[in-house]
Amino acid sequence: MLEVFGRRPYLVLLVMALLLAPVPLLQLNDYILHVLTLFLIFAVFATGWNLTLGILGLKTLGHHAFFAVGAYASAMVSHYFGVSPWITIWLAALIAALTGLLIGFPILRIRSMPHVAIVTLAFAEIVRLVFANLKEITRGELGFWGIPPFDPIQIGETTIRFGLGNAAGSFAVAAIMFVGVHLALLLLLRGRCGLTFLAIRDAEAAAESLGVRLAAWKLFAFAISAAVVGLSGAVYAHYVLILTPTSVAGPEMLISLLAMIIVGGVGRFFGPIYGALLLTVTSELLRDFGDFRMLLYGALIIVFVFAAPAGIAGLKPRFSRKETETRKTVEAV
Repeated sequence: MLEVFGRRPYLVLLVMALLLAPVPLLQLNDYILHVLTLFLIFAVFATGWNLTLGILGLKTLGHHAFFAVGAYASAMVSHYFGVSPWITIWLAALIAALTGLLIGFPILRIRSMPHVAIVTLAFAEIVRLVFANLKEITRGELGFWGIPPFDPIQIGETTIRFGLGNAAGSFAVAAIMFVGVHLALLLLLRGRCGLTFLAIRDAEAAAESLGVRLAAWKLFAFAISAAVVGLSGAVYAHYVLILTPTSVAGPEMLISLLAMIIVGGVGRFFGPIYGALLLTVTSELLRDFGDFRMLLYGALIIVFVFAAPAGIAGLKPRFSRKETETRKTVEAV
């Protein structure tokens, strides 16, 4: 548990919340707030994916499908039926969770991890093709536009608005989701659920011999993971206000989010957050390189994986030789 969460995870999350709280009041450039908002959304996405990929140990490669399901479900319900996005994002999370259960049942029958990866990747491609071909409803690759932003909130004489062009309000929504989701997952995973997930990951046969119902726990984890990713997709939809199947369920989304988890630290709770921050900012800084951007982005990931295979969260401070000897002596005693 210490390797996964660190020594004081609640304190770390509190520090993150305190750092995020004053940002909307700092009069930052809208572009900077836009990048930070994307970072928060993708951090929640990566954390939800890491729940099954790193903490449970299921090598799934199709979680961008749940991101797309959440995004399109919330967008279409709010657009076609006039339901407030404040409600539809939770409906989208529920739909994504049910979708996770749907794909989870056949995955449980597969013991080979490479086959699990292929099946989930194929599922994501099916989702992308479905949204691309339902042109009467989603408008396909032309883009589903007309997505309403979150309804404005009136606080005294101040009206807080959301969506593109209202960077401070959109950042606040993403920050609240970021802190709320990570706090809820900490409360869940620091107890029996977390211990059970780690037991399944590290010794599945042993866990089953001790009475752990593998199928039920894996389905539960898959549903929670899909719900978190679907929620992030829904918030993303009501922020960017236009969706295409490729932008939310294409290979670039898969590679980008998987890279965030790997660079941040697979199986470490705060790893995806660090990875999302580094790679979201780096991706924006490399935009001036045009067609070479993804090449440089990929090279950076490769270098980082070789230099720090355990990810950013797995980095440990280097001690002097004297300090190292002292630590070894203490551990021996």
